[in-house]
Amino acid sequence: MVFFMQAGFAMLCAGSVRAKNAKNIMLKNLLDACGAAIGFWALGWGFAYGGQDPSKVTFIGDQDFFLSSGINDHKSWFFQFAFAATAATIVAGTVAERCTMIAYLCYSSFLTAFIYPVVAHAVWSQSGFLSSFAEDKIFDVGVVDFAGSGVVHLTGGCSALVAAIVLGPRIGRFYDDKGDKLQVPTDMPGHSASLQILGTFILWVGWYGFNPGSTLGIMYSGAAEVAALAAVTTTIAAASGCISALAIRYFAGPVGSRTYDLTAAQNGALGGLVAITAGCSVVQPWAAVPIGAVAGAVYLGASNLLLKLCIDDTVDAVPVHMANGIWGCIATGLFCDPKLHAVAYGAGVEGLFYGGGKLLAAEVCLVLFVIGWVSCLMGPFFMLLNKIGWFRVTIEEEEVGLDISKHGGSAYVLTEATASEKLEIVSGSSI
Repeated sequence: MVFFMQAGFAMLCAGSVRAKNAKNIMLKNLLDACGAAIGFWALGWGFAYGGQDPSKVTFIGDQDFFLSSGINDHKSWFFQFAFAATAATIVAGTVAERCTMIAYLCYSSFLTAFIYPVVAHAVWSQSGFLSSFAEDKIFDVGVVDFAGSGVVHLTGGCSALVAAIVLGPRIGRFYDDKGDKLQVPTDMPGHSASLQILGTFILWVGWYGFNPGSTLGIMYSGAAEVAALAAVTTTIAAASGCISALAIRYFAGPVGSRTYDLTAAQNGALGGLVAITAGCSVVQPWAAVPIGAVAGAVYLGASNLLLKLCIDDTVDAVPVHMANGIWGCIATGLFCDPKLHAVAYGAGVEGLFYGGGKLLAAEVCLVLFVIGWVSCLMGPFFMLLNKIGWFRVTIEEEEVGLDISKHGGSAYVLTEATASEKLEIVSGSSI
């Protein structure tokens, strides 16, 4: 189910780009899964989970590269690979319509082989310095990021933000032909709302593998209820995020010309899904309502901020994944119910609204670590790609569209009927 989310990302991205770039973005989504598979097999798994020892804190794993130890736990490798691929594919939509294929292969492999595994090791390995599973826990509580608001979505979203800043906006988005800033950014809507909503629903369904699936099996007392609770909170947060974003966008519009914005609704739902991912197993169902509602507002606020900063994010991946990845971690530190935490983690840690502040402090440390780690490494990496001319396509290629310039033709072959066919249709038509 988690791997099938790749199809959701592909459809969402395809619908969000202009028709002249549909084939290009779909191929990048396909290659993303391929690059992630090779990178995570070769190095990522070893860096993330190799050599775990709960009594010893380490920054990075150092064993089982290329699955060399012959482990029998291949199901864990596949599940974690799907998470790594999800983190990598977040970047694809942000830099769509202007990023080269070679750059995409480079950063998706680098992200899944090294950047993401270090974050996963810190939080989910028994040897991680932020882990709830280590003996020496940060602030004596450890971080709660059950399915990856920080590990997956903040990592991918922060990478996307850095990439968008280095790559620059699409031609004509914020500046005219003379390089002067436009008073109002040029709207560049995607070509298929149907593909966008299809991708959204596929992702929503995939999240039931993402969140409840992070229980990792029904192998301890209460595990079935943990998974079921995660499914419930996931559903409620997605619905709340959708309604929140739709309502805010509607009432923010001028009286007399308000509209129901489909893009705001679908991204609000995705923002709610991202936000609940960290705490889905430790918050009460009622808490999923404010978590999702705030996520819708966070998405809209971050999206507007990017426009003001002239940062071009084709699919709004940064507001959905980075901004709500941060909110998801913070929300867990606020709403974590100690009774639910005791079932899921065996400890009984309280969120701030239940009288405890240590967990919130730990969640803030996670957010700062991910932003610092990703920015400090992906920034120079993207700047190097840009410096050697591997990052962005030429102006001519971008203007004509990457499908024609890079893939031999449009994704949609629409031909007009010939003159003889038209005559035959007219002569044989009925009233």
